[in-house]
Amino acid sequence: MNPHSDTLTTADGRTALRMERRLAHPPQRVWDAITQPAHLAQWFPSEVTVDLRPGGTVGFLFPGDSEPAMTGKVTDAHEPHVFAFTWGEDHLRWEITPDGEGSLLTLTHTFGDRFGAASFASGWHVCITALGQLLDGEKADVAPDTGGELHEAYLAQFDLGRGTVEDTAEGRRLRIERQLVRPAEQVWAELTAGAEPRRGEPAPEGFTSSKTPAGPVTETRAPELLAYATQPDGEVRWHLTKGTGHGPRLILTQSGPRDFDAEAALGAWQSRVEALAARLLET
Repeated sequence: MNPHSDTLTTADGRTALRMERRLAHPPQRVWDAITQPAHLAQWFPSEVTVDLRPGGTVGFLFPGDSEPAMTGKVTDAHEPHVFAFTWGEDHLRWEITPDGEGSLLTLTHTFGDRFGAASFASGWHVCITALGQLLDGEKADVAPDTGGELHEAYLAQFDLGRGTVEDTAEGRRLRIERQLVRPAEQVWAELTAGAEPRRGEPAPEGFTSSKTPAGPVTETRAPELLAYATQPDGEVRWHLTKGTGHGPRLILTQSGPRDFDAEAALGAWQSRVEALAARLLET
């Protein structure tokens, strides 16, 4: 089974991940594998119970839970071609079309968290590969992308590391949001190089860039937050918040006055963050 295409589009605050795979099996067999709980349990991220009709309830039971952590609703059930349902605030649509002696399976996952797309894509990559193995009569391997290489490949493919610059009432502000692939404690240790920052002291080198030298630390809360002042009248904030499966979400901002060269600073910060992500992959 080889990928046909993986694409990402965003409109009106919602992002759609579309993944196509060709399977060497007829639509009815693929339909059974994506709708019957006994088959779903072997490749889907959770155990699933489903009332297979439009409006029917879908339950998602994760390992260790005694009852479904969340439920959804079936939005489409057209055997053997379309199965779609909600999952929290997300929507999953599976389409099966005949393709020679096999089928073309298309998953469209629609969600609000654009920067989680690489996590979702790498997770579905593993799951759909396992689905193909199951259909081929092999043991389904649903081992997660613990190393992070697949996640980082999708992040690069979808250009999810690009930051933004905006003008505000106070001046200019740049922002980078990026999903990381190691625990927050490990990221913090990499940034601090083992020396815990203190208020009033210069920020550790790991939190600086070539365009932004260390200023005095104004706020610190390991392993979540570090802020420091910049000249003139600006601030850098590193925030490690809850992410999507692989590790914390980094939100990095720098603010400055109206003549602050935010574009140059953004380029330096993007290089800095990519270097951090590359080092984390090695650990």
